[in-house]
Amino acid sequence: MAENRKKQSRELISSTRRRVRSLSAADLKHFQQLLLEKRREILSSVFEIENESLKKSHSTGDLSSMPIHMADLGSDNYEQDFALGLMNSERKMLHEIDEALERIEKKNYGICLGTGKQIQRARLEAQPWAKYSIEYAQKLEKGLVLESE
Repeated sequence: MAENRKKQSRELISSTRRRVRSLSAADLKHFQQLLLEKRREILSSVFEIENESLKKSHSTGDLSSMPIHMADLGSDNYEQDFALGLMNSERKMLHEIDEALERIEKKNYGICLGTGKQIQRARLEAQPWAKYSIEYAQKLEKGLVLESE
């Protein structure tokens, strides 16, 4: 019975994808430009974070740059952990952007991976790497559906 429901769900999504009005070539170019711009911005940010971290972590051998107090050492560790977390977050975003660019190449950009329906343009303008409609993303957050890839 559950297998039958899964099959029906896949068929519905497949048939919906065939009926979805795709974005125009001009729309795809617009979103591609937004994604590439955001990608450059993030790469620049990651390089800045890495350079700052390297400057702080590479001592020139001068003991005057070493923290003397345990609280200073804790602050340095916190800053380094924060920078690493930020870089990890930025790398995840780059991955999302690369996936969106790939969907543009495959001509299935703007289609919800969960439902097969068109993602609203306003959502794509706000978050051009979006792979799910707002409704499906909310269901994902609530744990009502599983993430599909």
